[in-house]
Amino acid sequence: MFFAGLFAAYFTIRAGAPRWPPPGVELATARTALATAVLVSSSVTMHGAVKAAGRDDRRQAVRWLGLTVLLGLIFLGNQAWEYAEAPFSISSHAYGSLFYVMTGFHGLHVIGGLLFMGAVAGVIGGSGSRAPASETVEVCGYYWHFVDVVWVAMFSTLYLLR
Repeated sequence: MFFAGLFAAYFTIRAGAPRWPPPGVELATARTALATAVLVSSSVTMHGAVKAAGRDDRRQAVRWLGLTVLLGLIFLGNQAWEYAEAPFSISSHAYGSLFYVMTGFHGLHVIGGLLFMGAVAGVIGGSGSRAPASETVEVCGYYWHFVDVVWVAMFSTLYLLR
């Protein structure tokens, strides 16, 4: 619901703007498309973790989670790079406010997902762990896939539907 509200605000403000995005807004669309592919591929690695956990192969599930975390960190690195070089700020105009709020909250959800994966890996990968690996990794997977789907919608909105 939170992200739905952000998208509603974006499209409402965009509909009333005489020019969208405002002059001077340049985004690294090609590089962010590559980062988007990295994030989407992290759903594949998360699926590998879910399948491994379903077989109770905890070691393999932890490896897949680690790879997913790495891909998520690469995605966040691109976001930090984009923030560092963007020619506008959160206070430049409505577009800047929406861009930073939307991508920032998504980034926080990515960080939350990475911490979630780290906690899950620690719980199911501990020596003698009796935590239910399958269900635990599956719930983490649902969260991660949600984060990915939200980003695909956000990338399409902010970078492609200009």
